Amino acid sequence: MSIATLPQGDWIRGISIKQPYAACILAGAKTVENRPARWRTGWVLLHASKTVDQPALRTPLIGRTIRGRELATGSVLGIARITGCHQDPEGSPPCSEWAHPSAWHLVLGDVQELPLPIPARGQVVPWKPAPDLMVRVFQQLPDFRP
Repeated sequence: MSIATLPQGDWIRGISIKQPYAACILAGAKTVENRPARWRTGWVLLHASKTVDQPALRTPLIGRTIRGRELATGSVLGIARITGCHQDPEGSPPCSEWAHPSAWHLVLGDVQELPLPIPARGQVVPWKPAPDLMVRVFQQLPDFRP
């Protein structure tokens, strides 16, 4: 995809996720991301924040998932599509073993990992990627079509 063929407008956001959770998403195991508020559906850049949740590294579910994976931080690591956003009804079982009971669950699909991390600054809230960052992402994903 060349710069001339990149989609225009407000079609993508960045989502910053602590490690090791970002690695679990990229591994294909974690298909639900927990957030305190509703998000819109659509494409997101997967950004690993600079923070690593050290206690999470001792969780068996996470340990099995990330074994052998590098935990890059402060970088865009991939792209995904948010296909849905919901909260589990009170009293019902969680929609995923990764889901937190009171959180909004972003359902992730079409996850594509970048061959190389791209250093970038993220934000806690949904953020709009700079055009030069998008160019660098799509240089690594030449067959991507939103």
